[in-house]
Amino acid sequence: MTLKLPDLPYAYDALSPFMSAETLEFHHDKHHLAYVENGNKLLAGSKYEGQSLEDIVKNAYADKAQAIINNVGQHYNHLHFWQWMKKGGGGKKLPGNVQKLVDEYGGYDKVRTDFIEAGKGQFGSGWAWLAIKDGKLEVVKTPNGENPLMYGSKPILGVDVWEHSYYIDYRNARPKYLEAWFDNLVNWEHVEALAG
Repeated sequence: MTLKLPDLPYAYDALSPFMSAETLEFHHDKHHLAYVENGNKLLAGSKYEGQSLEDIVKNAYADKAQAIINNVGQHYNHLHFWQWMKKGGGGKKLPGNVQKLVDEYGGYDKVRTDFIEAGKGQFGSGWAWLAIKDGKLEVVKTPNGENPLMYGSKPILGVDVWEHSYYIDYRNARPKYLEAWFDNLVNWEHVEALAG
């Protein structure tokens, strides 16, 4: 398979003031593009070449193929990251399946707190996630380009806590970024589509 950089599903300034056009330009046009370009070089002629994106991610993790995990994993993560945000996102009104999972977990406030704490607690670069494992919602964090697929879970929401995701707008205040992101940007409809 050939990795392709998707267009953003909104204008560069659509997520302002919570995420600036400058952040999106660097993050999407430079960082994500680099994962795509490096991933395609690594996949060419490899045993992963004909596999689906999800299978590449899982199999590379099983094989400890770090360069593939880093680049193709990050491509997978970012394909969804752009979709997990929207203008006017966030809020406590959740779609049906997601609401059920959240209620079973302990409610919206607990999910929000645990998700933000996972993001704050990820040392260095990585991600915080809502994932489904054995039919139940879980909050996890992963380093670098890893994601819950690699651990046998189904990711339904993820936030990028690499510094390039927030440093232009929030400097070193990762907690403020995570709170603003969860409260104002989350596209719960995309979460619901993945939770299906």
